[in-house]
Amino acid sequence: METHESLLPFAPSLQKAGQWVAEVEQELGTADHQSAYRALRGTLHALRDQLIPTEATDLAAQLPILIRGLYFEGYRLPDAPDRVRTCELFLQRVGRELVPEVDPGPAEAAQAVFSVIQNHVTAGEVRDVVGMLPSEIQCLWPAASGKALH
Repeated sequence: METHESLLPFAPSLQKAGQWVAEVEQELGTADHQSAYRALRGTLHALRDQLIPTEATDLAAQLPILIRGLYFEGYRLPDAPDRVRTCELFLQRVGRELVPEVDPGPAEAAQAVFSVIQNHVTAGEVRDVVGMLPSEIQCLWPAASGKALH
């Protein structure tokens, strides 16, 4: 694929975003870019809506620029976070972006994306984010299953 010269300044951002999608694919054990993208998008939106605005922006600051754009897509600054208290409701939100016939289940999608986030975001920020989540949702993070934070 030929890259137009005017797009060259965006090449590093495209590469980083592609790396994140590839890592989600790897976590899911698939080679389906679109499926990994939908898992990333759905999980980021569900996670973002659980966080207070200052924490949502703190996390966003550590995301690659194109992933940050995906994360904030459709975001409306809330008076209060649109939090859900159960894992089931959280996974329903993740599942809104998934295609049931071809994509992994919402729990697999969330766990894969959380693993990728944990690999790229500082341990302190991950602790802050996880600490804002209800315990039912915290258990989806790799740290909850014994994987150490940075």
